[in-house]
Amino acid sequence: MKVVALYKWARDPEAATVRAGGVVDWGNAKMVAGDDDHAVIEVAKTLAEGGELVGLTLGDGDAAWAVARGVDVAYSVADAPYLADEATTAAIMAAAVKHIGGVDVVVIGDAEQQHPAVPGLLAGLLGWPALSAVGSASADGAKVTVERKVVGNIQTVSAGTPVVLGVAAAGEEAKPPGMMQMLQARKKPVTTLSLADLGVAADQGVTSAGTALPELEGAKMLEGSPAEVAAALVAALRSDGVL
Repeated sequence: MKVVALYKWARDPEAATVRAGGVVDWGNAKMVAGDDDHAVIEVAKTLAEGGELVGLTLGDGDAAWAVARGVDVAYSVADAPYLADEATTAAIMAAAVKHIGGVDVVVIGDAEQQHPAVPGLLAGLLGWPALSAVGSASADGAKVTVERKVVGNIQTVSAGTPVVLGVAAAGEEAKPPGMMQMLQARKKPVTTLSLADLGVAADQGVTSAGTALPELEGAKMLEGSPAEVAAALVAALRSDGVL
């Protein structure tokens, strides 16, 4: 089974600064591993056992991060910019997956903070089914069986390939690679793709006109006995038109 693991395709939202004019300034922030990315690699490794595990990152994402964790072949769409447009981000990923070719499963983080719609959009652009909230997965021929947590319950679902799996990590990475593994990983080759290679334009889709903080009003402090505070709260809500 040929599996593509997507990782380091978004920036840390805490690295962004909103300037007075509403412009979001990312400074020198780079693509970082998402909270689910280590679980993405583990699920992908299990599915690709006996096959091929391909790592795919965007922009300035460090390919060695995945190579040190067991990826066989590394690809990077190096000139993919950071985009607020989730549809275009997914389009770049879909074009890269098609370019790689022969892919049975794409595994991606399910809960990237600033791009929650990307896994579903990616599946739609590929024309593949998608399963979300995946915790673990196994392969049996051309079929994938996953366990996922749904409303507090563990659900087992089987699907044919090709398929997109959105993985949700159960916790932090137990044993990340050491410095020596990272240094060795940086010596391995990375296949660099460009947007031109993929036939994708980065300026299509949605353009952000700016961002602004919401206007905040001062808080109202209610004092007195519990009964008096409750009555004052109801009166204030009625005054504001809430009730």
